[in-house]
Amino acid sequence: MKPVGLTEDVGWEIGVSRTLDAPLEAVWDLLVSPAGADLWIGAGASIPLTKGERYATAAGDHGELRGRIDRERIRVTQQRPDREGPTTMQFALRANGGRTRVTFHEEHLADADEREARRAHWKAVMDDVEAALAG
Repeated sequence: MKPVGLTEDVGWEIGVSRTLDAPLEAVWDLLVSPAGADLWIGAGASIPLTKGERYATAAGDHGELRGRIDRERIRVTQQRPDREGPTTMQFALRANGGRTRVTFHEEHLADADEREARRAHWKAVMDDVEAALAG
């Protein structure tokens, strides 16, 4: 029996989701803005527009856009200086009345310890996104 969070296809992964009290358009607009990119990709990053386009953060993280469906999801790779090999991160949105279900997901994590560290990271990101939307 595999441990929770370990898959055959992408190794260790983590997902964090929450329904936020904001319409989908407002959540999308935040997450693709410079301030929103700072929250989920890292300070100084710009959200790529086309598949294969690269980005970099002020901390030295870098990656490329793997997929983008406007007002639904963005998927990027991210190579952090402190780890071997990139992870793949994404956010996905789903309208729920006047509210929005937001999911952050990351895969290709090294082990259970990194999975737990990234769970804490994504929960903090979600808190920051919720606070930013609240004004």
